[in-house]
Amino acid sequence: MADRSDVVVIGGGQAGLAVGYYLRRTGLSFVILDDGETPGGAWRHTWRSLRLFSPATWSSLPGWPLNGGETSYPSRDDVLEYLARYESRYGLPIHRPVVAHSIEHAEDGSMRVVTDRGDWTARMVVSTTGTWRRPYVPDYPGREAFQGTQIHSGAYKAPEPFAGKRVLIVGGGNSGAQILAEVSKVAETIWVTERPPVFLPDNVDGRELFQRATARIKAIQEGREREIQTGGLVDIVMVSPVVEARARGVLHAVRPFVQFTRTGIVWRDGTGTELDAVIWCTGFRPALDHVANLDLIGPDGTVKMDGTRSVREPRLWFVGYGGWTGPASATLIGVGRSARETVRLIAHDLAET
Repeated sequence: MADRSDVVVIGGGQAGLAVGYYLRRTGLSFVILDDGETPGGAWRHTWRSLRLFSPATWSSLPGWPLNGGETSYPSRDDVLEYLARYESRYGLPIHRPVVAHSIEHAEDGSMRVVTDRGDWTARMVVSTTGTWRRPYVPDYPGREAFQGTQIHSGAYKAPEPFAGKRVLIVGGGNSGAQILAEVSKVAETIWVTERPPVFLPDNVDGRELFQRATARIKAIQEGREREIQTGGLVDIVMVSPVVEARARGVLHAVRPFVQFTRTGIVWRDGTGTELDAVIWCTGFRPALDHVANLDLIGPDGTVKMDGTRSVREPRLWFVGYGGWTGPASATLIGVGRSARETVRLIAHDLAET
């Protein structure tokens, strides 16, 4: 399989679909290469009970709202169905499963995307591979020697395998709080966070967080840092399972331990705790293996950017990875803004060449 297009988009999750939505309005030829067997991107790998912390209206991609309006908080399955219908509704040219191995410079000045299904060449490439394939686990002393179960939140599906066990949950974000809330119903849990977790008021959800994230970026750009509100996308939203966990008295975090043993952990005061399992809710890093050969990735694991465009390789764009590619760009509603501006600039540049 091989092809030539104006634009190749690598990744068919929410960011790839948002870019595709705007590309189809430009008249440019494009393809979306997705390594998944089915639609849904990273959403296919989240835990079964996950619910969004924004209502459906605030959890939609450009052009077509997710059903549910202002009061419904969609489930994982709702999002999967929506993404599958979205790509079908707009007839997006998605090829799957296609694994992108690398991006190279072609002899004619275009970019070549090398995949397990042949090569695609394009005048511009947009990378939207997200972070799911790069789970991050801190390197605690003795972690490899621990004989209990260790999984990352990216592999967590349901609480049943942990029933009756003592489980350490590490990480102070929304995934840590939501997983703690359900695992604590069937197991003894210990919640470890680097700093005390920040719980937002019960009436604050993703709508306000998105607005705050947007206002924060604008204030920084205009030198008004003192006006920035507290509360951001990493703070814990009090969705109903977390509220219920608070009522049960389990929503209490302790500061980090110092090392693992074969059977548990050692705390800073030298005491130990036996454990059966650890669930790492410690986030992800950008999945950028396909651009490693271009020598663009900095020490922090990201690429130096001008907006969503690589500074060192101006034919390459990155959408949907989080703050370094645009405010709230790793969210369903936030990625549309980054996608729209990216496609606008691509169309402008290609019209002049």
